[in-house]
Amino acid sequence: MGEKRFMKGNEAIAEAAVRGGCRFFAGYPITPQNEIPEYLSWRLPEVGGVYVQGESEISSVNMVYGASAMGTRAMTSSSGPGISLKAEGISYLAAAMLPALVVNISRGGPGLGSIQPAQSDYLQATKALGHGGFHCMVFAPNSAQEAVDTVYEAWEYAERDRNPVLVLMDGCLGNIMEEVELPPMKEVIPEEAPEWSLSRRNGRDYQGNITPIYTEPILEGLNAMAGEMYKAWEEDDVKVEEFMVDDAEYVVVAYGIASRVSKEAVLKLREEGYKVGLIRPITLFPFPKKSIHDLDYSRVKGIIDVEMTIPAQMRDDIELQVLERCPVYEYGRSGGCLLDDDGVYEAIKDIVAGGEA
Repeated sequence: MGEKRFMKGNEAIAEAAVRGGCRFFAGYPITPQNEIPEYLSWRLPEVGGVYVQGESEISSVNMVYGASAMGTRAMTSSSGPGISLKAEGISYLAAAMLPALVVNISRGGPGLGSIQPAQSDYLQATKALGHGGFHCMVFAPNSAQEAVDTVYEAWEYAERDRNPVLVLMDGCLGNIMEEVELPPMKEVIPEEAPEWSLSRRNGRDYQGNITPIYTEPILEGLNAMAGEMYKAWEEDDVKVEEFMVDDAEYVVVAYGIASRVSKEAVLKLREEGYKVGLIRPITLFPFPKKSIHDLDYSRVKGIIDVEMTIPAQMRDDIELQVLERCPVYEYGRSGGCLLDDDGVYEAIKDIVAGGEA
């Protein structure tokens, strides 16, 4: 059994990152993710790591670029507008084939928006995390424990692919208090930095660098390699939870905090005799297309997209798999107004009851 603690979601993420081998963090304060840098400001020095509060989000993500180039497991975190400011640097990380962990504890938007929790960054995370057409694997845990497990393992994906990984959570999950079981510390041996890292090139005749700038033929080849990598993700790395879908006539699709509220509604509706199920994407990219595409549409009468944003941002990805074989409905709250059990339950019941009328 691992060590158990009662922790806030943000602090659990920070501890999991350290235990997963993170030894460098650079960031800048923004609500509702501030507990991550605050925790790491004292925790990283305890394990010989480095914490930097940059003068801006832009400088922070570029510090992560430098640390990663040296073979260090490096991360940054932010929310909404801060992720937008880091977008150029994340694109540079992808272009330079550098692994890194980026955490977005999302808030209301657009613009400066609200400091309250929201799920307003789905499109940014999955479609336009930065310029140039690159992608990151995007994970969306729905509990503090799942966040711990996701962050702890995120480095393996990042280093396997030499590509940034994004963990997307909302401010509810970032600030929720739950019991978590913490994994063991991974041993960090500087001498075992990746072969491609600058730290492994010391003393060699080759005087190289790690760059995101290439001539056209090389860049086209790298883009083609990335395209094949994204296809491999869809084959091998999709993570999804399917809950009570085998006989469902209506299927809710929700992730993160929305999935937790939706599951309670599904259970309550099942007690009342309504055949409702839930599909929870755990990876938002790659999206669990097959789970939605392969539903039995001779039985399924409707898909209900529940998100803490208006309009629903995941709807296009859902509709591309439904292919007009049934209606797609949506329900959400936005701008920092939170989903609640009764509201989600009533919204789903109204849709289901209306369909059966």
